[in-house]
Amino acid sequence: MSDPVAGASAVAGASATVVTVSDRSHGGERHDSSGPLCAQLLADLGFDVGPVIVVPDDLDEIEAALRAAAAAGADVVLTTGGTGFGPRDVTPEATRRVLEREAPGLVEAIRQHHRDVVPTTILSRAVAGTVGRTLVVNLPGSTGGVRDGMEVLAPVLGHAVAQLRGGDHPTP
Repeated sequence: MSDPVAGASAVAGASATVVTVSDRSHGGERHDSSGPLCAQLLADLGFDVGPVIVVPDDLDEIEAALRAAAAAGADVVLTTGGTGFGPRDVTPEATRRVLEREAPGLVEAIRQHHRDVVPTTILSRAVAGTVGRTLVVNLPGSTGGVRDGMEVLAPVLGHAVAQLRGGDHPTP
């Protein structure tokens, strides 16, 4: 597997928040491994990453965590978990409640990445988009899914943050 951070970097002073969505991790029944991995990969890119937030598979709690991260000024919010077909997998629905503009190309690229190796990647219902100047992207709840997602995102996150800050596309 290639290095997900090779040749990529964050914008100076960029911050990121990771939200793990898991009933079992939230309830202390399972160790969260995907959230801390996601946080480490973001830190390796140069993002300032706070503690991983762990919430249950609950629409209102996921929405509240995303809104709080955006209100706190996070440039990027990545979620891990809750994107499958399980009855409690509601991360995409909660994320859509928050998004102002969707960015379907990001999750389409993640779903296609390594599709020949892991055919089930196309079952992900993940979404991505922006709320204010924050980019929100749903990733799968596995460490492999997080690594694959970060391989796709690493080369473009810095540019996305620069654009959201006004960069080469100034906001009025």
